[in-house]
Amino acid sequence: MMASWEGDLAAATIDPEVFALRPDYVAVLIVARGLVPGDPSVASEEALCEAETVAAQALEGVEAHDLPTIAEWRSAFAAFGVKPREARSSAEALLRRVGAGLPRIDRLTDIYNAVSVIHQTPIGGEDLTGYVGAPRLSVAHGDETFDTMANGEPTAQIASAGEVIWRDAVGVTCRRWNWRQCVRTRLTARTTDALFIIDALGSDAPHRATAAADDLARRLVIDSPECRRRPRRTHSRSW
Repeated sequence: MMASWEGDLAAATIDPEVFALRPDYVAVLIVARGLVPGDPSVASEEALCEAETVAAQALEGVEAHDLPTIAEWRSAFAAFGVKPREARSSAEALLRRVGAGLPRIDRLTDIYNAVSVIHQTPIGGEDLTGYVGAPRLSVAHGDETFDTMANGEPTAQIASAGEVIWRDAVGVTCRRWNWRQCVRTRLTARTTDALFIIDALGSDAPHRATAAADDLARRLVIDSPECRRRPRRTHSRSW
């Protein structure tokens, strides 16, 4: 029986093939324990309102894909054969929804979505209890399983060969770098121990990822003042 992951960030890995694809890639992983989950809060609503205001200003006269930060992700997806109509980075998907209002889901999800929009960088939030083995960013071989929902029913997909995936010992936890999370590890309104993954590309990737991580940590403690946080930042020269 495979062991669950205890949140030791030293065990997380990024395969060299990912850095070969994008040497400028920077990730910050944060393990947060003792979170207070639940319905949207005053703090999460304020964060989303701020994100909507910031994004509206950034998008004045342009489309989300025109922003340099988003264009980097379109280029990265295209490099492993994914067109925008098939999948977009999570940051672009959120920015495209700003005009109609960002989704309100639960306080933890809403906070990391708000930070993602403010910093124009993809962020994922996942429940540590769903992990079996440490997270790993790799290039798919084409036989990795991904559990998701289709038409309201659980279903299994297979990752396409060549796409960038986050995975653990069981299967894919997020397809196409940051496009869609699996059901097994997704963050819920009951999550108390979480893994947050901040992705960044481009010349300012180290600054953008660090700023987003610091902002996320600051906002998490508003509703979860006793939570314990441990970050790990990496790039091609330090992993």
